[in-house]
Amino acid sequence: MLNNAADKTTTRDGYAKQYVQFEDERTRPVRDLLAAVPIAPEQAVRTAIDIGCGPANSTGILMARVPGAQVSGLDASADMLDAARKRLPKLQFELADIAEWSARGSDAPRYDLMLANAVLQWLPDHDTLFPRLVQRLAPGGHLAIQMPDNLDEPAHTLLREIAAEAPWASQLAGVARTERFDARHYYALLKPLCARVDVWRTTYYHPLAGGADAVVEWFKGSAMRPFLAALRSDDERAAFTARYREAIAHAYPALDDGVVLLPFPRLFIVATRG
Repeated sequence: MLNNAADKTTTRDGYAKQYVQFEDERTRPVRDLLAAVPIAPEQAVRTAIDIGCGPANSTGILMARVPGAQVSGLDASADMLDAARKRLPKLQFELADIAEWSARGSDAPRYDLMLANAVLQWLPDHDTLFPRLVQRLAPGGHLAIQMPDNLDEPAHTLLREIAAEAPWASQLAGVARTERFDARHYYALLKPLCARVDVWRTTYYHPLAGGADAVVEWFKGSAMRPFLAALRSDDERAAFTARYREAIAHAYPALDDGVVLLPFPRLFIVATRG
């Protein structure tokens, strides 16, 4: 887990292009998430924000869900925001750390809809962060969250095992994320603050053409980022990636047509403030 804004920026800068290689697959969960937000016909969503917007693929889906709303975005990565501004030049995007942004005072703007797609898993202290995010909602507003919940999948267990091997162990100690997400905990955390809390878990099977290479490219844009950022040289990063690819090829055998079906569990939360 990343501990501060500097760490998040370091590990995210330079990854916007890598991230959008699989844009269709990465965008499907946010479509499903926003479709589950219970916006009543009489409820006008005037303001919406995409926190941890990345290259704004999720922001575009948000705009389509609430046409006519004033939509903005924020992210801790200047590289991601450059991509976001190129994609949606008319929108306002802010460079900000989500934890610090959520803790702004009582006079901070309130939102009718806040989207946090595949970002909060990087942040610590959810028991403090999530209630703060609810406080940034207007009455009746919705907080929509999606977090990858795949730390027990081979793609992650192999990363942790390889990171513990020589010659990388000393550099990569403490880099691996270890938290799991308990749906019951989030429900109990949010229900006293909200009129409605909906929590569910879905496993997607993303078809990736290209076998093990495609799986590695996918995780270069997400789970591998902190590991690669912690290594000192391009040669070390190349050796680590090659070792990971070898392990991935055994864990995710391709089908006859060369496609790997990548299982990817994700946790979803839609919380509506009373």
